[in-house]
Amino acid sequence: MSGLLVPAAAVLGPLLDPWSSGIMQRALVEVLLLGVVGGTLGVWIVLTRLSYSAEALPHTMFPGLVGAALLGVPLVLGGAVGLLVAALLIAGASRIRALDRDTAISVVFTAMFGLGVLMALAPDTPPGVSELLFGDVLGLTDGDVVTAAALTAVVLVALRVLHPHLLATAFDRDAAAAFGARPGLVDVALVGLVAVATLVCVQALGNLFVAATLVAPAASARLLGWRVVPTMAVAVAVAVLSGIAGLLVSYHAGTAAGASIAAVTVLVYVLLVAAARLAGGARVAARADAA
Repeated sequence: MSGLLVPAAAVLGPLLDPWSSGIMQRALVEVLLLGVVGGTLGVWIVLTRLSYSAEALPHTMFPGLVGAALLGVPLVLGGAVGLLVAALLIAGASRIRALDRDTAISVVFTAMFGLGVLMALAPDTPPGVSELLFGDVLGLTDGDVVTAAALTAVVLVALRVLHPHLLATAFDRDAAAAFGARPGLVDVALVGLVAVATLVCVQALGNLFVAATLVAPAASARLLGWRVVPTMAVAVAVAVLSGIAGLLVSYHAGTAAGASIAAVTVLVYVLLVAAARLAGGARVAARADAA
């Protein structure tokens, strides 16, 4: 019996020992919150084909977030200002006849992100501000976690209220009006929720890796799930387990925590797509292409 306990301790020790510190416990709670908000919201992002917006929106908000951090005002305010400035720039760039709308949007997103990076990495910028770019899930305070929990609750309540409208828009956009949904307003609401989710993710994972949490778990779940609610449950599970695995990799390998979580999350998606294709699942492979 004692012979079995020694190998068990050797296996469980590396998995359980990291969670004895307060830093890792706060990181674990944050990963759970990220999994919930990313998994539930991400399914609607994938179903409504807003993955590009989910990738670009955090970049658009970045200069506003950095400015808010430098001025000591709430990140929510900075992110809102960043979105407003981007909307005005896109409206102005769209009037340039030499640019089509997609090109105008890409130019504005790239310019906004570049401006944010310049502000975050400027020599006179305090070191902590650059963490908005790469994140620091191990440096979160209790207050940061409480704020993330409150924002996660906002997203969940909004998704519950919007559920019938999201369902109608995602599965038959042309006929959504017949069910009382207005696709344009639903898109605006989803973009607003992506902005709130970005505020949940940015301090932990950084602006660069927000999309990994909002898109990759939902895309993975889309390969396995069928109905919306089970797909959300699978997406949350994938996000949480990937986050925990990323934290363990970071703890033992000494790698950056945010990058490790993002890498594991994307790796899970890649492995699932490869497994689906090897299994000859044409329908599943088609879902991967759609995601």
